[in-house]
Amino acid sequence: MGKKMLFVFNPKAGKGRIKMHLLDIVDIFSGHDYEVIIRATQAPRDAYEKAKEYADSVDLIVCSGGDGTLDEVVTGIMETGSNVPIGYIPAGSTNDFANSLFMPKNMVKAAEMITKEELYHCDIGRFNQQTFAYVAAFGLFTDVSYETDQDLKNVLGHVAYILEGVKRLFDIKSYHMKVTSDELEVEDDFIVGMVTNSRSVGGFKNLTGKNVDMNDGLFEVTLIVNPKNPLELQEIITALVMAEDNTDLVYSFKTRKLTIEAEEEVPWTLDGEFGGDHRIIEIENRHKALNLYLKSTKN
Repeated sequence: MGKKMLFVFNPKAGKGRIKMHLLDIVDIFSGHDYEVIIRATQAPRDAYEKAKEYADSVDLIVCSGGDGTLDEVVTGIMETGSNVPIGYIPAGSTNDFANSLFMPKNMVKAAEMITKEELYHCDIGRFNQQTFAYVAAFGLFTDVSYETDQDLKNVLGHVAYILEGVKRLFDIKSYHMKVTSDELEVEDDFIVGMVTNSRSVGGFKNLTGKNVDMNDGLFEVTLIVNPKNPLELQEIITALVMAEDNTDLVYSFKTRKLTIEAEEEVPWTLDGEFGGDHRIIEIENRHKALNLYLKSTKN
């Protein structure tokens, strides 16, 4: 008897890339004895709802879209308590998660990789009562992915994020926060904070620290202090470009768990999507909680 698969995809992601490959992808899965249930997302949260609906009745859930689609599927599966494995065919504008795991950029090859059924147990995150796959962030630029118009992303791709980000340079806001972990306790005014399990954020590499391992049970944390003058801003840029460890203006460390307390409600981004406004948050690494079909293309 064949195995059952839910294949849920975002038809608008990455300039609608999936439309050219959909039949080939389904043919590959069918050729490996999968009974494929196909669902296209029509609105936000569709992938989440479908993942919850099918998590306990299929052998595999495959999603195709951007990192936001992946986030919805991972969240839906985790909320059911299911251990169903997932496959991911990246089709978005940035694909940080897929690039961090050296997944094939070609969608057909990504589908073929999934049929190898080689499991990789990947860390994910708990953000209060929510789930995220690879990044929880606040501050400057972190809302770019969900504030950028979808039609603009369809036309310009990654350039759309950069254009939207440039607008933020003239609207820098800082948040007074106390950050507590076993490794570090600090209180300051921050313009950016990132808790990541990824080798890139927003398509930009080297922002998340060195020696990133996506199933070591640890997050990489980056906190950027509000610069008081152009010289300090230049120091921050240099530290980020050179991937320097801790400086007076950029805190960088690894941790399993941390608490962040702010003086006001702070908007957060989870995997490129709006994660709500929060004053106090707890973030914890869920070590190897995600069962992912992965055969890395890294040599």
